[in-house]
Amino acid sequence: MTSKVTYLGGLRTESKHLKSGNSFITDAPTDNNGKGEAFSPTDTVATGLASCMLTVMGIKALDIKIELKGAVAEVTKTMASNPRRISKIEVVLNLPFGVDDETKAILEKTAETCPVLYSLHPDIEKVVTFNWQ
Repeated sequence: MTSKVTYLGGLRTESKHLKSGNSFITDAPTDNNGKGEAFSPTDTVATGLASCMLTVMGIKALDIKIELKGAVAEVTKTMASNPRRISKIEVVLNLPFGVDDETKAILEKTAETCPVLYSLHPDIEKVVTFNWQ
């Protein structure tokens, strides 16, 4: 088992990662009867994409002996209705360092092959932008 999710009431859950003991709260968004005081479950999906991209890029960066520290991903999630679902995820990766074109291509390809990207439904539009310094 990877995690345990407990419904706390008031449209809020607590997710606990069993190996580390770390946890986070989700809240229903304000446009769906919630308070919007924490990430919504769909926010965590969209944010998970960016986190996965940065993580696999970080792994590749270690392999090629460069430092990825300081890279930042900005995430925008768009919802659709009937049925309510994520329709689009935009990820802007800001990479505040200069690397040669070959290294850029390697890192961009790595990001575009992250497991979360492959796991998302094909109907979800994914827009990824790389901003290199």
